[in-house]
Amino acid sequence: MSETLIGELRKLSLFESLKEDEIACLEDGRERTLAVGEVFFSEGDVADFFSILLEGELRITRRYGKQDIVMATHQPGMFSGEISLLLDLPALASAKAVKPSRVAVFSKESFWKILRVCPSVAGVILRTMAMRIRNVEGFSQQREKLISLGTMAAGLAHELNNPAAAAARAAVHLQATTSDVQTYACHLNRVLDAAQWEILVDASSEAVRRGAEAPNLDALEQSDKEEAVSTWLDEQAIPDAWQRAASFVNAGVDQKWLGDLVAKLPPQSVNDALGWLEARISLKNLLNEIEQSTKRISELVKAVKSYSYMDQTPLQQVDVHEGLESTLTMLGHKMKGLTVVRDYDRNLPRIMAYGNELNQVWTNLLDNAADAAKSDGTICVKTYSDDGQIVVAISDNGKGIDPELQPRIFEPFFTTKGVGSGTGLGLMISNRIVADRHAGEIEFDSKPGRTEFRVRLPINKEKMG
Repeated sequence: MSETLIGELRKLSLFESLKEDEIACLEDGRERTLAVGEVFFSEGDVADFFSILLEGELRITRRYGKQDIVMATHQPGMFSGEISLLLDLPALASAKAVKPSRVAVFSKESFWKILRVCPSVAGVILRTMAMRIRNVEGFSQQREKLISLGTMAAGLAHELNNPAAAAARAAVHLQATTSDVQTYACHLNRVLDAAQWEILVDASSEAVRRGAEAPNLDALEQSDKEEAVSTWLDEQAIPDAWQRAASFVNAGVDQKWLGDLVAKLPPQSVNDALGWLEARISLKNLLNEIEQSTKRISELVKAVKSYSYMDQTPLQQVDVHEGLESTLTMLGHKMKGLTVVRDYDRNLPRIMAYGNELNQVWTNLLDNAADAAKSDGTICVKTYSDDGQIVVAISDNGKGIDPELQPRIFEPFFTTKGVGSGTGLGLMISNRIVADRHAGEIEFDSKPGRTEFRVRLPINKEKMG
């Protein structure tokens, strides 16, 4: 992609917050022009690209019966393709140029690279996708699947925002701390000889090692240690004593260790030496924070790919535990405050199944369990074998399902949730996926304080229809 086009993309709201080291994620795109009336993509086409409108106007339509219904009109800066790529589905709508238009097109591989490398962009894409999915109307099973992903996309955007924000804060502090290290080093170069520098550098390495091995302190113990170090620093006339004390205590060093160190250095160097040492400790901590944040972002993107079974054949050997774990990751925002108990039989064999469809079942059951268990409840996920079947049991300690409602639980559009809180399609579709697609069954028991849904799937693939 040309530098001119990259510059044009960076002016769009989607990419305006990109950092310099993230610009490379745009280099794999290409430009395409569309004449008035030209079809950009059609409903049902293989969806293998993500696009952003640079100039012109696109009309997005979906076929209902014999009518093409306008779903949206895209203006410059708007993007498309993210839903189909994340769900591994054909295009859900058609797009046609109503004005001469230009679009930037990114391959499926480039799209995943953008999500992985550019967390701020990933957050915008996922939030927009969540909004779009909530507005999709007029179809049943695909609609339910999209709504499920929309719920998770909103939560995943939040999950991505946490490590992304932490990494951004650390990066800002990193710049200032690096400058402090350089400033203190310039001052120390005037007063320390080579041997004294070696003492200080060794002390820095030891403090970093101590910090990595230091046990977690309770609030009272942390406060007592910080007060002791702060008092000692005040006695040495060190500025910002309380702030520096916290860094030293977190690094596992106390006033005796610091006293032994400064005793080996010239008196006029003490302030700069301790400032340099504290800045070096902070520098290492900030780098660790950035590493952990980016690792978390990679884990979340990996969970998305695992959940949607990207780049994999629909029917394949599936480990139900992998699907359960990726679903729990995707629903992490709904599980906050809940206790999730896992009781897995890891000796269970893989089974032939449609992995992405089973994940929709796990999503519906876990989402319902989270709603029933409330914010401080318990969800248990158990797997075992029984009579030639793999059984996945998901239970919660909520108030249970009213006995009068239980016979209707799998009926279409029937929901026990409040108005606007459920579609009434989730359990119906889950039952169809398990029974019709996998020759299995869903059964449940419910009473006040415990509801358990059990999904039974045949181990023998020959039993599948």
